[in-house]
Amino acid sequence: MTSPPPVLLLDVDGVLNAVRHDLPEGWQRGRFNGYVLSWDPSVVARLRALHESGRVELHWLTTWTDMADRLLAEPLGLPRGLRTHGRDLLPTGYGGSLGGIAGWWKLAAAQTVAEAEPDRRIVWIDDDLADQAEDTSEWLAAHGQVLVVAPDYSTGLTHAELDRVEAWLDGAG
Repeated sequence: MTSPPPVLLLDVDGVLNAVRHDLPEGWQRGRFNGYVLSWDPSVVARLRALHESGRVELHWLTTWTDMADRLLAEPLGLPRGLRTHGRDLLPTGYGGSLGGIAGWWKLAAAQTVAEAEPDRRIVWIDDDLADQAEDTSEWLAAHGQVLVVAPDYSTGLTHAELDRVEAWLDGAG
């Protein structure tokens, strides 16, 4: 029996949606639920290829929650039906390693994923990871099976960062 692929927890704003006024060549822009999003289709295509090849299992971990799947997936170029983790989807009375939901809700969600399958590797891509270092550093230090990527919100996820993810996938485990 083969082990499942690593989970890739994917944020939207600051990762897929770069906060930029100028659009680099090849980028696309669209309006979703009243918000303007700008993205690099070639980056999204690489994420989709990682998922479809079975190298990772994409999951949404974003404030967009289920709207990411309903409104964004197809226009951005990702498959529909990805699992969604959101603040409202945490177990009632979540007690995980935080002892409650006293910290960043996305950390609680990532912990829930890790606790459900402790041997499964996780790639967590979120621009807020750098800002949340105080909340996340202790947990991440104790969980070497988690790779974090914190794109710059004005640039979004880059090919260089995806190269790092792929190198980690190739070399870890």
